[in-house]
Amino acid sequence: MTACSSKNSSEGKSSGGSYESSLATDQMDLSKERLSNEVAMEMPREDGENADKAMEAKNTDIKTDRMIIHQALLQVKVKKFESAQLNIEKKVKEYGGYIVESNIYRETDETVSGTIIVRIPEKHFQTFLNDTEKQAAEILGRNVTGQDVTEEYVDLESRLTSKRAVEKRLLDFMADAKKTEDLLKISSDLAKVQEEIEVLVGRMKYLENQTSFSTVEIHMTETRVVIPGIDSKDLNTWEKTKKQFVDSMNFILAACSALVVFFVGNLPVIVLLLLIAGAVFFVFKRRRRKDL
Repeated sequence: MTACSSKNSSEGKSSGGSYESSLATDQMDLSKERLSNEVAMEMPREDGENADKAMEAKNTDIKTDRMIIHQALLQVKVKKFESAQLNIEKKVKEYGGYIVESNIYRETDETVSGTIIVRIPEKHFQTFLNDTEKQAAEILGRNVTGQDVTEEYVDLESRLTSKRAVEKRLLDFMADAKKTEDLLKISSDLAKVQEEIEVLVGRMKYLENQTSFSTVEIHMTETRVVIPGIDSKDLNTWEKTKKQFVDSMNFILAACSALVVFFVGNLPVIVLLLLIAGAVFFVFKRRRRKDL
């Protein structure tokens, strides 16, 4: 009733008055309303108890569940890493969650470890933790935290309601405004209010998302004990013999090919050297005969 009378009063003034005077009237009405609420809170005890009950019932209708952001960190050892990973992915899908990040590390031939970060609907949070722990060979660590954001969300809700009311009043002012100066002023104020509304809505959506899905980070480690055995690939005697024979033949062929290339390629030089050597030998032999 107060809002309706305020609206009618402001609309009557808008035709002859300015935007500032109408806004001042609304602010005065809001101040009176706040003052009346404060006085109501300071009523006698019997009246105050009735007011508290009514307020409690109203708040119960508005919000019955606590809004809590749950996060969990599990450190486990598993017998078979691949099998455990597949089971976790299956459970995530079954509960309507999703995988945020998945990493696998092979530090040595005997050790496999990895990290999986998932988001699970809040109603399946504890069940998922229990399922994950059941398939672990050993639980190395478990840490669960919760952040209650109910008060923040209710405050955001209240502020959003107030901003929506201001936005509606500004739109009414804009529809009734006649002066250009008033239109510019209203547009500027409306843009600021709408920007504040976007910030509030964005924060509320973030809290809703964080409370509707819980984050679980799982560190898994698998240690394999490898027993040395006979590897058949190291005992391929016949294959190795054939390979060695082929390598030897290739070496001989390569050597023969190199000799042929050398002699044929250097044949003119070799012939010349042979002729020179033959001439020297013939001269040396002839002189030796003369000496005898």
